[in-house]
Amino acid sequence: MTEGDREERARAGRSEPTAHATGASLSRGWRYGRWEGGDELGRLDGRDVLTAVADDLLYHGDVDAALRRLLHQGLVTSSGRRVAGLRSLVERIDARRARLASSGNLSGLYDEARRRLDDVVDTERAELERMAHEPGATARRAGEQLAELGLLPEGLVERVATLTGHDFASGRAREAFDELLDDLRRDLVQVQLDRAAGALASSSAQDRAHLRDGMAALSAMLEQREAGEPIDPSFGELMERFGDVFPGAAGNLDELLGQIARQMASASSLVASMSAEQRAELAALSEALMADDGLVRELERLGRGLRAVLPSLGWDRAVAMSGEVQLDFPGAGEVFTEIAELDRLAATLKTLTQPAELAELDPAELARLLGPDAAEVLETLATLTRRLEEDGLVGRKEGRLAMTPRGLRRLGERALDELFARVRRDRVGEHRAEVSGIGHDRSDETKLYEHGDLLRLDVERTLRNALLRVSTAGGPAALQLPIRLKEEDFEVERSEHLSAASTVLALDLSLSMPIRENFLAAKKVALALQSLIASRYPRDFLGLVGFSATARVIAAEELPALSWDFAYGTNLQHALALARSLLRHKSGAKQLVVVTDGEPTAHVLEGGDVFFDYPPTPETIAATLAEVARCTRAGITIDIFVLDATGDLRAFVEQMTRVNRGRAFFTTPEELGRYLLVDFVELRSGRSRRVAHR
Repeated sequence: MTEGDREERARAGRSEPTAHATGASLSRGWRYGRWEGGDELGRLDGRDVLTAVADDLLYHGDVDAALRRLLHQGLVTSSGRRVAGLRSLVERIDARRARLASSGNLSGLYDEARRRLDDVVDTERAELERMAHEPGATARRAGEQLAELGLLPEGLVERVATLTGHDFASGRAREAFDELLDDLRRDLVQVQLDRAAGALASSSAQDRAHLRDGMAALSAMLEQREAGEPIDPSFGELMERFGDVFPGAAGNLDELLGQIARQMASASSLVASMSAEQRAELAALSEALMADDGLVRELERLGRGLRAVLPSLGWDRAVAMSGEVQLDFPGAGEVFTEIAELDRLAATLKTLTQPAELAELDPAELARLLGPDAAEVLETLATLTRRLEEDGLVGRKEGRLAMTPRGLRRLGERALDELFARVRRDRVGEHRAEVSGIGHDRSDETKLYEHGDLLRLDVERTLRNALLRVSTAGGPAALQLPIRLKEEDFEVERSEHLSAASTVLALDLSLSMPIRENFLAAKKVALALQSLIASRYPRDFLGLVGFSATARVIAAEELPALSWDFAYGTNLQHALALARSLLRHKSGAKQLVVVTDGEPTAHVLEGGDVFFDYPPTPETIAATLAEVARCTRAGITIDIFVLDATGDLRAFVEQMTRVNRGRAFFTTPEELGRYLLVDFVELRSGRSRRVAHR
């Protein structure tokens, strides 16, 4: 947990609702907030996830796809905690990679080796100059060797080759030269394999032969596998014999090959980033130091085999190093290894499609590369699907995630809360925002709170229930101040429902709705209206009809996954006919609510065929108005909510209202929910009807 999370949790803990048994007024130290259960307000739960994917889910109707997008974009929990997505992690990887690329340059890869070689030569020259002052043959030999030192070539490789055959007079110089050669061998092998292999390369000729044999055995196994031949030796036998060459945590041949391939690919990227002169110098140096042992040959053989089976590792990807610090060969190897790790991690994160796939990543590696908070993000994102399933909001259906009835209710409640929150905030027009009284008359009775009840608390009875609960659980001694309320203590005023009504909501699903960005707002309204009726007016009937080229009845459970139709045509006539059929045998007030953004351009002919034409023909307009008249005779009031109204559409809607005496609302996607829901509540509460053109 990060420090910010701990602070957030501490703040959440201080906000827990409490009540004092004494005193008639509330303490000034109280802080109130929306309570939805749970004791860790900073913890990610299913409701946080559902809230984050709600709009995406409503727009596309695909739980898996919504979670995939959420996985990459991240979310904000109900407590305000920001959970970064994979996209944010990739941005951090890019920033870290850029810092590494600007941390140094490759111009001085061999400067340290050259300096050490110069020290060797200076030490040897000093000893020879001392010996030149001695009498006889010693002086003559010292003079000859001094002359040889004076003819040493300038290039590092040439100097190393010349001094390899030199008969050192200075033991200290010989020791320093041998140590330099060992370090160069170690660096050249370690940058391609690992520290263990580098240590062997810098040891005795026998150890280097053991290293060569291990690589040869691994290359042979790789070649056998690719040829479909029996692998000999087995992986276990290979590790038993050459475990010191290939340490690490590989559990099988594929894992070992992957580990070595990744390291060799980063070394290849380093070589590709060198100048042509540096690459030539490196090749000559490798040949000079390891040709006799066969190490160069086996390294090249293994590299060729791994390139063939794992070509996507960025073997020759050059990196533009732009820093001022000159990196030596070991330092450059470390930088390029980390850059390669970051590149692989970014590529993996970009291709992940489901939270469960995050289990394949190593949190320790993520923490090492990006910090411990990145590992926490990974752990949180991996639980997205599980949180939804644990809270009963989604389930598996035919191998795919689907909303459960509980999830559907929660989605509707969220849409309803969102729309009424706007009403309370904006106080639109003449509509009142007193949501607490929706469709109910107060009675003098109270009842224990149940989900869906209006939260009109009877404070006295609620406190009494809390006191009884505490005293029953632990006796009088258990009473402590402040008293902490639980949901089971809440007692609310009982209300009486008004008489039942029947409503059909007809949604335009034609292609113009998403093109004009009207679809999401319309679908939210449908879900919110469904939730409103289910929770506040359980005796009411709500039917749903979708229409484009033709119309169809939509079941309530289909609504979250409902999408637009890839079809042209707005067949309002067919939608009105289906709505009239749904309301035929319903009692009480009958209302049809239409949400559309286009004129009628299609209607059903007597033979059942569908006629479509644009712009609308007089025949389509007449057929639609005839169905409006049938609805009117059936006692159905039609209220139409029009988005992006054109002049022709306004003219048609005005004809509708004259025939039906319903109302027309000319509005926008942002205003749609507030108009429709508040208007529905006012009508349901018995307020007077009026013809309204907004």
